[in-house]
Amino acid sequence: MLDPLRQLLRRPDQPAEYCATIVVMSAVTKLDALAIVALAVDRPVERQRTMRPFVPLDEARDGRGAWVEIEIPKFGEPPPLAIDVYSTVSDDHARLQALTLMAQLEQYTGWSIRPDFTV
Repeated sequence: MLDPLRQLLRRPDQPAEYCATIVVMSAVTKLDALAIVALAVDRPVERQRTMRPFVPLDEARDGRGAWVEIEIPKFGEPPPLAIDVYSTVSDDHARLQALTLMAQLEQYTGWSIRPDFTV
């Protein structure tokens, strides 16, 4: 009898998040960078006007997928701009999505971008 009640009270497990970061050596604001990423991948910016806006990279299946979040330098630090590509699938999936995004952004913007992970 208590088992169903325990299941209702139990918090759902959060899926693991894998992250691959690409680094842009250009001075750009977070809002502009999110807009540029959204245009480059032809996807909308989700959760606008929140602390963690993001751009989805692929169709989520069963809550699994990839998305982009952007970290900006703090306290007036100069570039680089870190673009974090998250995946709930695997580390390899995050890296593949990051490399694909890197190629799209280089073609779309002319930015100089490098992966912050071994290829």
